[in-house]
Amino acid sequence: MIAALKPFEAKSERITFLSMLAVLVVMLLLNTMVGEGSALHLPAYTLGNWGKYLCYAVLAMSLNMLWGYTGLLCLGQCLFFALGGYAFGMHLMLMTVDYGKVPEFMQFMGYHELPGYWYPFYNPFVAILAVMLVPGLVAFIFGFLAFRSRIKGVYFSILTQALTYAAAILFFRNETGFGGNNGFTNFKYLFGGDLRTIDATRWLFAASGILLLLVYWIIAWLLTTKFGKVQLAIRDSENRIRFSGYSTTHFKLFVFVLSAIVAGLAGALYVPQAGILNPSLMEPKIGLDIVVWVAVGGRGTKLGPIIGAVLVSALKSYTTSAYPDYWLIILGGLFVFVVLFMPDGIVGLTKKTWAKYRKKEVPA
Repeated sequence: MIAALKPFEAKSERITFLSMLAVLVVMLLLNTMVGEGSALHLPAYTLGNWGKYLCYAVLAMSLNMLWGYTGLLCLGQCLFFALGGYAFGMHLMLMTVDYGKVPEFMQFMGYHELPGYWYPFYNPFVAILAVMLVPGLVAFIFGFLAFRSRIKGVYFSILTQALTYAAAILFFRNETGFGGNNGFTNFKYLFGGDLRTIDATRWLFAASGILLLLVYWIIAWLLTTKFGKVQLAIRDSENRIRFSGYSTTHFKLFVFVLSAIVAGLAGALYVPQAGILNPSLMEPKIGLDIVVWVAVGGRGTKLGPIIGAVLVSALKSYTTSAYPDYWLIILGGLFVFVVLFMPDGIVGLTKKTWAKYRKKEVPA
Protein backbone atom coordinates (compact mmCIF):
# COMPACT_ATOMS: atom_id res chain seq x y z
CA MET A 1 0.00 0.00 0.00
CA ILE A 2 2.85 2.38 0.86
CA ALA A 3 4.50 1.62 -2.46
CA ALA A 4 1.25 2.38 -4.21
CA LEU A 5 1.04 5.76 -2.50
CA LYS A 6 4.57 6.89 -3.46
CA PRO A 7 3.73 7.70 -7.11
CA PHE A 8 0.73 9.65 -5.86
CA GLU A 9 2.90 11.66 -3.46
CA ALA A 10 5.34 12.52 -6.25
CA LYS A 11 2.46 13.54 -8.46
CA SER A 12 1.06 15.64 -5.60
CA GLU A 13 4.37 17.52 -5.36
CA ARG A 14 4.23 18.36 -9.06
CA ILE A 15 0.62 19.46 -8.78
CA THR A 16 1.48 21.67 -5.79
CA PHE A 17 4.27 23.43 -7.68
CA LEU A 18 2.21 23.88 -10.85
CA SER A 19 -0.74 25.17 -8.82
CA MET A 20 1.39 27.81 -7.16
CA LEU A 21 2.91 28.77 -10.50
CA ALA A 22 -0.57 29.10 -11.99
CA VAL A 23 -1.72 31.30 -9.10
CA LEU A 24 1.29 33.57 -9.55
CA VAL A 25 0.64 33.83 -13.29
CA VAL A 26 -2.95 34.85 -12.61
CA MET A 27 -1.81 37.44 -10.06
CA LEU A 28 0.73 38.84 -12.49
CA LEU A 29 -2.00 39.11 -15.12
CA LEU A 30 -4.13 40.98 -12.61
CA ASN A 31 -1.13 43.24 -12.26
CA THR A 32 -1.90 44.68 -15.68
CA MET A 33 -5.54 45.33 -14.78
CA VAL A 34 -4.98 47.92 -12.09
CA GLY A 35 -5.79 51.58 -12.42
CA GLU A 36 -8.10 53.71 -14.49
CA GLY A 37 -8.99 52.37 -17.91
CA SER A 38 -8.25 48.78 -16.89
CA ALA A 39 -10.66 45.88 -17.12
CA LEU A 40 -11.08 45.43 -13.36
CA HIS A 41 -10.56 49.01 -12.18
CA LEU A 42 -8.69 47.79 -9.10
CA PRO A 43 -7.21 50.60 -6.99
CA ALA A 44 -3.43 50.73 -6.87
CA TYR A 45 -3.34 50.38 -3.07
CA THR A 46 -5.03 46.96 -3.37
CA LEU A 47 -2.21 45.68 -5.55
CA GLY A 48 0.27 47.30 -3.15
CA ASN A 49 -1.27 45.42 -0.23
CA TRP A 50 -1.00 42.12 -2.07
CA GLY A 51 2.60 42.93 -2.91
CA LYS A 52 3.28 43.30 0.82
CA TYR A 53 1.49 40.00 1.47
CA LEU A 54 3.85 38.29 -0.98
CA CYS A 55 6.82 39.77 0.89
CA TYR A 56 5.35 38.45 4.13
CA ALA A 57 5.03 35.04 2.49
CA VAL A 58 8.73 35.05 1.57
CA LEU A 59 9.55 36.06 5.14
CA ALA A 60 7.46 33.16 6.46
CA MET A 61 9.25 30.78 4.08
CA SER A 62 12.59 31.94 5.46
CA LEU A 63 11.48 31.06 8.99
CA ASN A 64 10.14 27.72 7.78
CA MET A 65 13.61 26.89 6.47
CA LEU A 66 14.81 27.09 10.07
CA TRP A 67 11.84 25.97 12.12
CA GLY A 68 10.04 23.64 9.76
CA TYR A 69 13.00 21.84 8.17
CA THR A 70 15.84 22.24 10.70
CA GLY A 71 13.99 22.46 14.01
CA LEU A 72 15.36 25.90 14.97
CA LEU A 73 12.66 28.27 16.20
CA CYS A 74 14.02 31.75 15.49
CA LEU A 75 12.07 34.63 17.03
CA GLY A 76 14.31 37.22 15.40
CA GLN A 77 13.50 36.70 11.74
CA CYS A 78 11.94 40.15 11.66
CA LEU A 79 15.39 41.61 12.45
CA PHE A 80 16.84 40.33 9.17
CA PHE A 81 13.71 41.50 7.36
CA ALA A 82 14.19 45.00 8.80
CA LEU A 83 17.94 45.08 8.13
CA GLY A 84 17.32 44.33 4.47
CA GLY A 85 14.70 47.05 4.44
CA TYR A 86 17.03 49.59 6.03
CA ALA A 87 19.85 48.77 3.61
CA PHE A 88 17.60 49.42 0.62
CA GLY A 89 15.75 52.27 2.36
CA MET A 90 19.00 54.19 2.69
CA HIS A 91 19.33 54.22 -1.11
CA LEU A 92 15.69 55.28 -1.50
CA MET A 93 16.17 58.16 0.93
CA LEU A 94 19.29 59.37 -0.88
CA MET A 95 17.30 59.48 -4.12
CA THR A 96 15.04 62.15 -2.59
CA VAL A 97 17.85 64.75 -2.34
CA ASP A 98 20.79 65.98 -4.40
CA TYR A 99 24.18 64.30 -4.03
CA GLY A 100 25.81 65.09 -0.70
CA LYS A 101 22.69 66.75 0.69
CA VAL A 102 21.14 65.66 3.97
CA PRO A 103 17.71 63.94 3.76
CA GLU A 104 14.82 65.74 5.39
CA PHE A 105 14.62 63.50 8.45
CA MET A 106 18.31 64.20 9.21
CA GLN A 107 17.76 67.92 8.94
CA PHE A 108 14.99 67.59 11.50
CA MET A 109 17.42 65.82 13.85
CA GLY A 110 20.10 68.48 13.49
CA TYR A 111 22.42 66.80 10.98
CA HIS A 112 24.31 69.27 8.77
CA GLU A 113 26.46 66.74 6.91
CA LEU A 114 25.69 63.33 5.51
CA PRO A 115 27.39 60.56 7.57
CA GLY A 116 30.20 58.85 5.68
CA TYR A 117 28.63 55.38 5.83
CA TRP A 118 25.67 56.67 3.79
CA TYR A 119 27.66 57.59 0.66
CA PRO A 120 28.12 54.04 -0.72
CA PHE A 121 24.34 53.67 -0.81
CA TYR A 122 24.04 56.15 -3.65
CA ASN A 123 24.94 53.18 -5.83
CA PRO A 124 21.88 50.91 -6.18
CA PHE A 125 24.04 47.83 -6.71
CA VAL A 126 25.84 48.49 -3.43
CA ALA A 127 22.45 48.80 -1.75
CA ILE A 128 21.26 45.50 -3.23
CA LEU A 129 24.48 43.81 -2.15
CA ALA A 130 24.06 45.24 1.37
CA VAL A 131 20.50 43.88 1.46
CA MET A 132 22.01 40.39 1.38
CA LEU A 133 25.35 40.98 3.14
CA VAL A 134 24.15 42.86 6.23
CA PRO A 135 21.52 40.32 7.38
CA GLY A 136 23.80 37.46 6.31
CA LEU A 137 26.76 38.82 8.26
CA VAL A 138 24.70 39.40 11.42
CA ALA A 139 23.29 35.88 11.13
CA PHE A 140 26.75 34.42 10.55
CA ILE A 141 28.30 36.07 13.61
CA PHE A 142 25.39 35.27 15.90
CA GLY A 143 24.91 31.76 14.50
CA PHE A 144 28.60 30.90 14.71
CA LEU A 145 28.71 31.82 18.39
CA ALA A 146 25.39 30.16 19.22
CA PHE A 147 25.84 26.91 17.31
CA ARG A 148 29.46 26.56 18.35
CA SER A 149 28.24 26.67 21.95
CA ARG A 150 25.56 24.09 21.02
CA ILE A 151 22.73 26.39 22.00
CA LYS A 152 19.43 25.02 20.77
CA GLY A 153 15.80 24.61 21.64
CA VAL A 154 14.11 27.27 23.73
CA TYR A 155 17.46 28.86 24.61
CA PHE A 156 18.13 29.59 20.93
CA SER A 157 14.65 31.11 20.59
CA ILE A 158 15.15 33.36 23.62
CA LEU A 159 18.56 34.52 22.41
CA THR A 160 17.26 35.43 18.95
CA GLN A 161 14.42 37.38 20.53
CA ALA A 162 16.88 39.18 22.80
CA LEU A 163 19.07 40.05 19.79
CA THR A 164 16.06 41.49 17.99
CA TYR A 165 15.02 43.54 21.00
CA ALA A 166 18.55 44.94 21.44
CA ALA A 167 18.68 45.91 17.74
CA ALA A 168 15.31 47.65 18.00
CA ILE A 169 16.52 49.71 20.97
CA LEU A 170 19.63 50.66 19.01
CA PHE A 171 17.69 51.78 15.93
CA PHE A 172 15.23 53.76 18.05
CA ARG A 173 18.11 56.08 19.06
CA ASN A 174 18.33 59.27 17.00
CA GLU A 175 22.13 59.45 16.97
CA THR A 176 22.48 56.27 14.91
CA GLY A 177 21.53 58.17 11.77
CA PHE A 178 18.65 55.90 10.81
CA GLY A 179 15.75 58.18 11.67
CA GLY A 180 15.14 56.98 15.20
CA ASN A 181 11.50 56.42 16.05
CA ASN A 182 10.30 57.99 12.79
CA GLY A 183 12.54 55.91 10.53
CA PHE A 184 12.40 56.40 6.76
CA THR A 185 9.42 57.62 4.77
CA ASN A 186 8.41 59.68 1.74
CA PHE A 187 10.24 57.57 -0.85
CA LYS A 188 10.08 59.07 -4.33
CA TYR A 189 12.37 57.40 -6.85
CA LEU A 190 13.73 53.94 -7.59
CA PHE A 191 16.17 53.21 -10.44
CA GLY A 192 15.26 56.54 -12.00
CA GLY A 193 11.51 55.88 -11.96
CA ASP A 194 8.82 57.52 -9.87
CA LEU A 195 7.69 55.23 -7.06
CA ARG A 196 4.36 57.05 -6.77
CA THR A 197 3.04 55.80 -10.11
CA ILE A 198 0.85 52.79 -10.85
CA ASP A 199 3.57 51.33 -13.07
CA ALA A 200 5.98 51.26 -10.12
CA THR A 201 3.35 49.43 -8.05
CA ARG A 202 2.96 46.87 -10.82
CA TRP A 203 6.69 46.26 -11.12
CA LEU A 204 7.19 45.90 -7.39
CA PHE A 205 4.30 43.46 -7.18
CA ALA A 206 5.76 41.44 -10.06
CA ALA A 207 9.20 41.42 -8.40
CA SER A 208 7.66 40.15 -5.16
CA GLY A 209 5.95 37.32 -7.03
CA ILE A 210 9.16 36.37 -8.82
CA LEU A 211 11.09 36.34 -5.54
CA LEU A 212 8.42 34.12 -3.98
CA LEU A 213 8.65 31.62 -6.83
CA LEU A 214 12.46 31.67 -6.78
CA VAL A 215 12.64 31.01 -3.02
CA TYR A 216 10.06 28.24 -3.37
CA TRP A 217 12.18 26.59 -6.08
CA ILE A 218 15.37 26.88 -4.02
CA ILE A 219 13.72 25.27 -0.99
CA ALA A 220 12.19 22.49 -3.09
CA TRP A 221 15.56 21.80 -4.72
CA LEU A 222 17.48 21.82 -1.42
CA LEU A 223 15.12 19.24 0.05
CA THR A 224 15.96 16.81 -2.77
CA THR A 225 19.72 17.05 -2.14
CA LYS A 226 21.87 15.31 0.44
CA PHE A 227 22.08 18.59 2.31
CA GLY A 228 18.28 18.70 2.58
CA LYS A 229 18.11 15.17 3.90
CA VAL A 230 20.72 15.94 6.56
CA GLN A 231 18.79 19.11 7.39
CA LEU A 232 15.62 17.11 8.04
CA ALA A 233 17.59 14.56 10.04
CA ILE A 234 18.96 17.34 12.27
CA ARG A 235 15.40 18.39 12.96
CA ASP A 236 14.37 14.85 13.90
CA SER A 237 17.47 13.79 15.86
CA GLU A 238 20.51 16.05 15.94
CA ASN A 239 22.50 13.81 18.29
CA ARG A 240 22.17 10.84 15.96
CA ILE A 241 23.43 12.92 13.04
CA ARG A 242 26.38 14.16 15.09
CA PHE A 243 27.29 10.60 16.09
CA SER A 244 27.14 9.67 12.39
CA GLY A 245 30.06 11.99 11.71
CA TYR A 246 28.29 15.10 10.41
CA SER A 247 29.11 18.58 11.71
CA THR A 248 25.65 19.85 12.54
CA THR A 249 27.12 23.26 13.39
CA HIS A 250 28.05 23.90 9.75
CA PHE A 251 24.68 22.73 8.43
CA LYS A 252 22.69 24.86 10.87
CA LEU A 253 24.91 27.89 10.29
CA PHE A 254 24.45 27.67 6.52
CA VAL A 255 20.65 27.42 6.80
CA PHE A 256 20.56 30.27 9.32
CA VAL A 257 22.56 32.58 7.06
CA LEU A 258 20.56 31.59 3.97
CA SER A 259 17.25 32.25 5.75
CA ALA A 260 18.55 35.66 6.88
CA ILE A 261 19.46 36.60 3.30
CA VAL A 262 16.01 35.53 2.06
CA ALA A 263 14.36 37.60 4.81
CA GLY A 264 16.55 40.59 3.88
CA LEU A 265 15.49 40.39 0.23
CA ALA A 266 11.84 40.27 1.29
CA GLY A 267 12.41 43.34 3.46
CA ALA A 268 14.02 45.23 0.58
CA LEU A 269 10.94 44.70 -1.60
CA TYR A 270 8.56 45.43 1.26
CA VAL A 271 9.90 48.92 2.05
CA PRO A 272 9.08 50.72 -1.24
CA GLN A 273 5.61 49.11 -1.25
CA ALA A 274 4.87 50.00 2.37
CA GLY A 275 6.23 53.53 1.94
CA ILE A 276 7.57 53.65 5.48
CA LEU A 277 10.17 51.91 7.61
CA ASN A 278 10.88 52.30 11.32
CA PRO A 279 12.32 50.18 14.17
CA SER A 280 8.87 48.90 15.15
CA LEU A 281 9.42 46.33 12.40
CA MET A 282 12.07 44.78 14.68
CA GLU A 283 9.91 44.51 17.77
CA PRO A 284 9.60 40.98 19.22
CA LYS A 285 5.86 40.90 18.60
CA ILE A 286 6.54 40.93 14.85
CA GLY A 287 8.72 37.85 15.27
CA LEU A 288 5.83 36.11 17.01
CA ASP A 289 3.49 37.07 14.15
CA ILE A 290 5.78 35.26 11.71
CA VAL A 291 5.66 32.14 13.89
CA VAL A 292 1.86 32.28 13.78
CA TRP A 293 1.92 32.54 9.97
CA VAL A 294 4.01 29.40 9.66
CA ALA A 295 2.01 27.50 12.28
CA VAL A 296 -1.35 28.35 10.71
CA GLY A 297 -0.27 27.43 7.20
CA GLY A 298 1.70 24.33 8.14
CA ARG A 299 5.18 24.04 9.55
CA GLY A 300 7.54 21.92 7.48
CA THR A 301 5.52 22.25 4.26
CA LYS A 302 6.32 24.22 1.14
CA LEU A 303 2.98 25.96 0.66
CA GLY A 304 2.05 26.29 4.34
CA PRO A 305 4.03 29.46 5.12
CA ILE A 306 2.69 31.15 1.99
CA ILE A 307 -0.93 30.32 2.82
CA GLY A 308 -0.53 31.25 6.47
CA ALA A 309 1.20 34.57 5.79
CA VAL A 310 -1.35 35.71 3.21
CA LEU A 311 -4.43 34.59 5.15
CA VAL A 312 -3.36 35.97 8.54
CA SER A 313 -2.10 39.23 7.01
CA ALA A 314 -5.32 39.74 5.07
CA LEU A 315 -7.32 38.94 8.23
CA LYS A 316 -5.22 41.46 10.16
CA SER A 317 -5.81 44.18 7.57
CA TYR A 318 -9.56 43.66 7.80
CA THR A 319 -9.75 43.24 11.58
CA THR A 320 -7.54 46.21 12.49
CA SER A 321 -9.81 48.48 10.44
CA ALA A 322 -13.18 46.95 11.40
CA TYR A 323 -12.44 45.78 14.96
CA PRO A 324 -9.13 47.39 16.00
CA ASP A 325 -9.49 46.52 19.70
CA TYR A 326 -9.91 42.80 19.12
CA TRP A 327 -7.06 41.89 16.77
CA LEU A 328 -4.64 40.63 19.43
CA ILE A 329 -7.40 38.54 20.99
CA ILE A 330 -8.25 37.05 17.60
CA LEU A 331 -4.58 36.36 16.84
CA GLY A 332 -4.03 34.66 20.19
CA GLY A 333 -7.20 32.62 19.82
CA LEU A 334 -6.16 31.58 16.31
CA PHE A 335 -2.78 30.36 17.53
CA VAL A 336 -4.31 28.41 20.42
CA PHE A 337 -6.83 26.83 18.05
CA VAL A 338 -4.08 25.74 15.66
CA VAL A 339 -1.94 24.27 18.44
CA LEU A 340 -4.83 22.32 19.96
CA PHE A 341 -6.88 21.22 16.97
CA MET A 342 -4.72 21.72 13.87
CA PRO A 343 -1.06 21.15 14.87
CA ASP A 344 0.02 20.52 11.28
CA GLY A 345 -1.66 23.67 9.98
CA ILE A 346 -3.95 24.06 7.01
CA VAL A 347 -1.71 22.15 4.61
CA GLY A 348 -1.15 19.31 7.08
CA LEU A 349 -4.87 18.95 7.71
CA THR A 350 -5.55 18.92 3.96
CA LYS A 351 -2.92 16.24 3.37
CA LYS A 352 -4.29 14.04 6.15
CA THR A 353 -7.83 14.38 4.84
CA TRP A 354 -6.72 13.58 1.30
CA ALA A 355 -4.61 10.61 2.47
CA LYS A 356 -7.64 9.11 4.23
CA TYR A 357 -9.64 9.53 1.05
CA ARG A 358 -6.90 7.88 -1.04
CA LYS A 359 -6.52 5.07 1.49
CA LYS A 360 -10.07 4.00 0.78
CA GLU A 361 -9.32 3.87 -2.95
CA VAL A 362 -5.96 2.06 -2.84
CA PRO A 363 -6.31 -1.68 -2.10
CA ALA A 364 -4.23 -3.09 0.74
